[in-house]
Amino acid sequence: MNASLLKLVAQRLALGLMLIFFVSILIFAGTQMLPGDVAQAILGQSATPEALANLRAELGLNAPVYQRYLSWLVGLLHGDLGTSLTNGQNIATAIEGRLSNTLFLAGCAAIISVPLAIILGLVSVLYRNRWPDKLISTITLASISVPEFMLSYILIFYIGVQLGWAPSVAMINSNMSFFAKLHAIALPVTVLVMVVLAHMMRMTRAALLNVMQSAYIETAELNGLSRFKVIWRHAFPNAIAPIVNVVMLNMAYLVVGVVVVEVVFVYPGMGQYLVDHVAKRDVPVVQACGIIFAAVYISLNMLADIFSILANPRLRHPR
Repeated sequence: MNASLLKLVAQRLALGLMLIFFVSILIFAGTQMLPGDVAQAILGQSATPEALANLRAELGLNAPVYQRYLSWLVGLLHGDLGTSLTNGQNIATAIEGRLSNTLFLAGCAAIISVPLAIILGLVSVLYRNRWPDKLISTITLASISVPEFMLSYILIFYIGVQLGWAPSVAMINSNMSFFAKLHAIALPVTVLVMVVLAHMMRMTRAALLNVMQSAYIETAELNGLSRFKVIWRHAFPNAIAPIVNVVMLNMAYLVVGVVVVEVVFVYPGMGQYLVDHVAKRDVPVVQACGIIFAAVYISLNMLADIFSILANPRLRHPR
């Protein structure tokens, strides 16, 4: 890689790290502004003032905010996410299984949605302004217009309750086989696929149509190539950068935006874990989940930017 390309990649990496740092400040500040008293929430309303004061001192709540933030940040850099206030459990240990469950759910949705979105985008361009294009656009736009929770409840009622094809509650554990897990998460995966599919398909279609207006596409058509070959061999390779961008953005959404779906299906993932501990005002758990979600989202967006830079031929081969 040339020096200018390396410089751009290094700038994106530095920007990503800087964003994570600033987000950590926002997350910590936001949790400190939550209403109520952590010590009171743990000990209950019947706790004595002495017990509350002792617990605050034990948790370090009497220290200045900036000292608590620096202590938390240093712990993060060493892989220490802290300890849950409600059960005394190590947060990193508790999150490990939950994070793997969320990644499993997001990964299954991605494996289905990404190829399907690209195929539907190609078909939509191939039959532009004809009935396949209009049908695909109508169905995908209808699916993205319905809120996730409503889609979830509709699928639970008809597929889970009425037809009994899939379980309504997506509970999985380490003792289940791979195929048993797939059966358990069938409904939440379907919801996530329907949510992200439309956006990726529409962006794939738009990127291909933009490339199809180029002069070399017209030359290829004049040379007698079929429309499918023109799209697949000439248009698609040159539209790959924006397509990868939108795919990365939707992958970030699949990991970070699964909270509603996990709560509806009682799925033991990061989203459900976060919601449970928000209700208990377990600040260290909320901070840990928040920074993990932020890091995943920023990292995937950063990878999308870097890929766009590397896919740009004018940057790869400067004159």
